[in-house]
Amino acid sequence: MSATILIVEDETRLADILEQYLRLGGFHTERAATGPRALELWRAARPALILLDLMLPEMDGLEVARRVRAESEVPIIMLTARDEEVDRLVGLGIGADDYVIKPYSPREVVARVRAVLRRAQNAAPVSSTLHAGQLTLDTAAFEARCGEEILDVTVAELRLLTALAQAAGAVKSRSELLSALGGLDRGTDERTVDAHVKNLRRKMGVCGEGLETVRGVGYRLRS
Repeated sequence: MSATILIVEDETRLADILEQYLRLGGFHTERAATGPRALELWRAARPALILLDLMLPEMDGLEVARRVRAESEVPIIMLTARDEEVDRLVGLGIGADDYVIKPYSPREVVARVRAVLRRAQNAAPVSSTLHAGQLTLDTAAFEARCGEEILDVTVAELRLLTALAQAAGAVKSRSELLSALGGLDRGTDERTVDAHVKNLRRKMGVCGEGLETVRGVGYRLRS
């Protein structure tokens, strides 16, 4: 059975094009033009992935993503016409797996869909429990703790922390961390890693002090 992709886009012409290319690529599609309708279809169809426009009537894409993330880790690719860093950071902070800036090539969007689905299907924790200082990661339970406090991390943030914790004390380059995030697709750049690190430091409290920047190279998690 082909995977179902939920297209959430209020511009009919763009939604038509995305639907055409996704169907040619072998996917089943569902479509929503508003935030509330997107949530209804997500619950009814349980898609394998959501293509989610940022600017929607009635409820914007960020709020849709927040509500989905409160209940599910379904992959989300954000579609946005705005390239400001604030949108990128907020989008990543709610757990978006990737983002595409308009105008985009529909073929590129289909390629991103395939890549994100492949990462989701192949994702498997290397080790169930990892420790770095006061930080504890239980990748099997999708849980990160600073001491006894459970941290509110996204899937992407847990992947990044896992890559750093597996090499605790060693420097990981941005390109290595981007690879750990699965961000090797054309159009995804290393600023994605910086955005995740910024969000993690905000969420990690005292444990964030152990997440160090190594200027010109990347990041290190103190052991």
